[in-house]
Amino acid sequence: MSKIFEITHRDCAARIGKLVLENELSTPTVINIHEKDSPIIDSGSLWKRTAPPEPDAKKIVILPHKSLPLYTREEIIKELQEEVKPTSDFAHTGAVIHPFAREYPESELYVLGAAKQLENRARELVESIIRLKENTRADSLLYAPALATPENLSMLVYLGVDIVDETLAIIKAYQDIYLTNSGEHHLDRLHEFPCACSVCLANTPTELIKKPKKERAEFLSSHNSLKLAEELRAVREHMRAGHLREYMERQCRARPWLTAALRLIDAQYEFLEKRTPVFRAGTLYANTSESLNRVEIRRFAQRVVERYSAPELDTLVLLPCSAKKPYSISLSHQKFINALGKYRKFVHEVIITSPMGVVPRELELMYPAAHYDTPVTGHWDLEERAWVGGCLRSYLEKNKYKNIIAHVHGAYREICESVESEIGLGFIYTADEGVTSNTSLDKLRDAVSGLEHTKKRGNEKANLDVIRATADYQFGRGAGNMLVMDGASVRAPYPKFQLFEGKQQLATLIPQYGTVALTVEGGMRLRDYPFYKVKIGDFSPHSSILAPGVLDADPQIRPNDEVIVEGETFLGVGRALMSGWEMKGCGKGVAVELRHSMKIDAER
Repeated sequence: MSKIFEITHRDCAARIGKLVLENELSTPTVINIHEKDSPIIDSGSLWKRTAPPEPDAKKIVILPHKSLPLYTREEIIKELQEEVKPTSDFAHTGAVIHPFAREYPESELYVLGAAKQLENRARELVESIIRLKENTRADSLLYAPALATPENLSMLVYLGVDIVDETLAIIKAYQDIYLTNSGEHHLDRLHEFPCACSVCLANTPTELIKKPKKERAEFLSSHNSLKLAEELRAVREHMRAGHLREYMERQCRARPWLTAALRLIDAQYEFLEKRTPVFRAGTLYANTSESLNRVEIRRFAQRVVERYSAPELDTLVLLPCSAKKPYSISLSHQKFINALGKYRKFVHEVIITSPMGVVPRELELMYPAAHYDTPVTGHWDLEERAWVGGCLRSYLEKNKYKNIIAHVHGAYREICESVESEIGLGFIYTADEGVTSNTSLDKLRDAVSGLEHTKKRGNEKANLDVIRATADYQFGRGAGNMLVMDGASVRAPYPKFQLFEGKQQLATLIPQYGTVALTVEGGMRLRDYPFYKVKIGDFSPHSSILAPGVLDADPQIRPNDEVIVEGETFLGVGRALMSGWEMKGCGKGVAVELRHSMKIDAER
């Protein structure tokens, strides 16, 4: 467990942290390892004899190492790595790891060896970082030397790199290459500088190229380093705002290998999912085809299939999405609801949408169903159609209805017709023209009223189903029935539902994210439920639980999940600030932010 590094913010594999040595350093960060005040000291190569650095408790010392070319046989990598022995001479140490290594020594810092050779090699870069991350402690640091430029920094941070340096930016300056966050330019091909830094304002490309080589390189080094530092600040701000993914989707267009890296890391769903918060404060912008592969979208679709159970009603009504969210407050959905009228209690409403797939009405508040925005052109590409059609097919294979009404038009209808043909069900289509036209709304009303309905649910049951479905989505199937039992009631208007049993409040629906927040009594209801539990020792925390105090935690827990905290005589409910697997491996940081707690009888 690291005592010098604390992760304070998580965004997929990217994280913001505090590295506390002589001074406190915020990560991700750019260092100059050759400067005297650098927090990291390199002991040098074992290929040549160098004097070892003086022990310094306020520095991380990279142990002597043997650098190897990227494509070195595995047995040679292993043999040379075994020659590098850990030492107790230094308080904090780092280890150089070859990208293709399979074994990793215990260390507070890992240096990705031969990192410069990973430029333009997307697959090797992604696979080496994932392998290292999955086989080392959650709170260890990752340093990728001589690899960062303004155009690739967001990708490196997104993959989980904590520390980079100015080396490559300076090397490129000596090659007369001018760096920006959207690409690099050879100095002799520039007519004017796009930047307004002091270097660029004082010179034109024509003037600069006439200067002596050394002076020109110094000018370009200064500019390139400034742009790298500027990009770092932008990346950190996008992480804090929860928009690093959107920013990185734009940045990766600068080079094909960066776009390839994005697609390759998206294919590693499990690696990203266990590092991704269950909700964010901002809007999810699905602006590119790669957005379909975002963890938040795939997780939602997966949980709808695996955790959600439809109410027992005979008739399903499929509806198109709306620009305004949640859907039910949009003008179009208000028209649908009015058209259904008194027959609404007999039908179950499910919204078809890209990129979310299918959204049951009970989950329309859930992040990111009520928090996304996407370009609307009326044109759906083949990948989009396949994704939404697959989600609808999986939903209908799991949830059975006697009648299916599809009040959709255009591409929505084409998707429904494709799914209808694949699974052999008969759909009733009610929108021959626009879905909000009077003719289409009348057909919807007539279709619903003309069907035989044997099952219905009133408003109170529909409200309870919202809480039940939300609890299943958050905690897993079956949790909703344990929380919402006979005698339960919903108070307060939608969307600020409060779940009560008698005078006892069990949970509150949080409209900002669509999740339920438990009271202690609600936590007691789920005490026998096996998941989303955090075990602590024999103590009674007050406002937060630090990671070292966690004995065990459900590995399903993700940042921002609602969790139940159990001690020998303590029970609390609150919000996780890190994943369950991290709680057991981190030496610093808040694991759970408590909301309510109470002492309990150990035998209870």
